[in-house]
Amino acid sequence: MQVLLQSEWRPRAEQHAAAVEQLAADRLARRVEGRTHPVDDFLWEYYSLRPAQLSRWHPGPGLALEGASERAGWSGYAVSPADGTAYVDVAAVLTRRRGAVDFVRDLLRGTLSRPGRFGCFGLHEWAMVYRADEEQLRHQSWPLRLGAEGTDEVVESHQVACSHFDAYRFFTPQAAPRNTLAPTREGQTATEQPGCLHAGMDLYKWSYKLSPLVPSELTLRAFALARDIRELDMRAAPYDLRELGYQPVRIETPQGKAEYVEAQRAFTVRSNALRRELLDVLETVVGAGDTALSDPPGIPAADPAQTVVGQTSW
Repeated sequence: MQVLLQSEWRPRAEQHAAAVEQLAADRLARRVEGRTHPVDDFLWEYYSLRPAQLSRWHPGPGLALEGASERAGWSGYAVSPADGTAYVDVAAVLTRRRGAVDFVRDLLRGTLSRPGRFGCFGLHEWAMVYRADEEQLRHQSWPLRLGAEGTDEVVESHQVACSHFDAYRFFTPQAAPRNTLAPTREGQTATEQPGCLHAGMDLYKWSYKLSPLVPSELTLRAFALARDIRELDMRAAPYDLRELGYQPVRIETPQGKAEYVEAQRAFTVRSNALRRELLDVLETVVGAGDTALSDPPGIPAADPAQTVVGQTSW
């Protein structure tokens, strides 16, 4: 296990906290003013992690932190009583979370093994408001770009093929039977595919749910990816968000479909890169955890001569 000196890891932790503070600033200001934002609020509402939780920096397994005795109260950490060196206790975390780790590993492996599908055109958002009463609309503050009848006509004139359960479950009762697929939670690992925008956004969820096993740098990059995907998601949605500066992707037209697919393919490349990185983390975690269960590793002293400064991977 490599030990990071305080002079190396504390600045990284502070930079991470400052980045999260900046990301959350507009969200916190809107809450004070009683305003909502259909793009930016999604990552703080649908995904349950609070800014204060995201701002905690985790190095991931294999790196010990010199002089971090304050982490004795942090879930998933162990601290050496001799010198206050702290590290992620992989074996202890796996004892509690092995089921979740295995589920995410299987999900990532399966998704990476499949080709992306690019024929959904973001119709999941349209299916969520199909034949809905006004009070049922998810974003009531924003008008439907084509009106209620025009929105319904788009759904009725297209084949809806949503593969993601957590999008499908928000379809209106009238829209659900129109989906050519029937995704389920139980079948998620067998059906999720990398072209799905929601599967890409969920990489943020899997990263923070497996904290502190996942390095915070990876979690924050997954957050950034989810934010960018959410913007496309809502630009292609039936809502008119031009007042917020979002030009619509008119998926009801051939040009809009082509624009959507081009962006979707680019996000698939980005998502798969993060997917592989997260899978590598979990594969290493499981291997290290299984070893630790049989032979718990010691923590080396925070000797500058033995410390690797600037190490960001393991």
